[in-house]
Amino acid sequence: MAGSTLCLALLIITITISPSPVSSQLSVSFYANTCPSVFDTVRTAMRSAINREARMGASIIRLFFHDCFVNGCDGGILLDNTGSFVGEQTSPANNNSARGYEVIDNIKMQVDRACGRSVVSCADILAIAARDSVVELGGPSYSVPVGRRDARTANGASTDLPGPDESLDSIIDKFGRKGFSPREMVALSGAHTVGQARCVLFRGRIYNDANIDPAFAATRRTTCPTTGGDDNLAPLDPQSPNRFGNNYFQALINRRGLLRSDQVLFNGGSTDSVVTLYSNNADAFSTDFASAMVKMGYLGPLTGSQGEVRVNCGRVN
Repeated sequence: MAGSTLCLALLIITITISPSPVSSQLSVSFYANTCPSVFDTVRTAMRSAINREARMGASIIRLFFHDCFVNGCDGGILLDNTGSFVGEQTSPANNNSARGYEVIDNIKMQVDRACGRSVVSCADILAIAARDSVVELGGPSYSVPVGRRDARTANGASTDLPGPDESLDSIIDKFGRKGFSPREMVALSGAHTVGQARCVLFRGRIYNDANIDPAFAATRRTTCPTTGGDDNLAPLDPQSPNRFGNNYFQALINRRGLLRSDQVLFNGGSTDSVVTLYSNNADAFSTDFASAMVKMGYLGPLTGSQGEVRVNCGRVN
């Protein structure tokens, strides 16, 4: 994004996030004295992780979204199951699909080496890593206020996350419950400009749906048979799966959305106009996406004396 456009995006973010008791406790400068190198450390580590595997950037963005939408941005998704505790990692929305835990663990170790243990929370590391993933993949930058603390439990039974076959009305409702407008929902869905999905999640669409480009469906069927191959992957954005941009919205207009929950955004419904806008105006998408990501970071964080700062992101202290 050009410098002038980025300045506009950050200005819009500043004026659209309304003050709240939580927002007053999160600050970009929260670690200025205790861990001034945290942002540089996370950025360097994420760049290395994405260089090793381009898909990892999308995985970390998704991990942040799935963390925030269930009980807030509290690092709950990072907690491993134990004999007496079943967390979010094996919930239907995350089992065999959420990934990148080891990347966050590695970053946590690097941050702790630089600043000491029990200083920077796992929830904050995930939030920063998600932003750095967006930027590393070519997307917009935005400020990440920090000061979150880590949860001591997680909610593995939550149904807050939209599924791959969700209807438009249901998706709008689920985002609305978190305070997002339909336009913000479409902007956040644009994260599917990067990443991949498993065959089992889109098989029904490519074999049964009418609102799909026949050539696109035929291509996807070559690696996603009617039976077997459940874990075979396909890009959510067929044009640029590892580059952040607005091609995802152009694909929806061409009926090449991989998941049903993608294509419902452009299927004769109330969000068609937003998809059309973003498909024609990459700057509008980037600005709205950055603003919505900042807003998402304010979903129910633990602050002050709430929760804890985990030493190991996978278990409570």
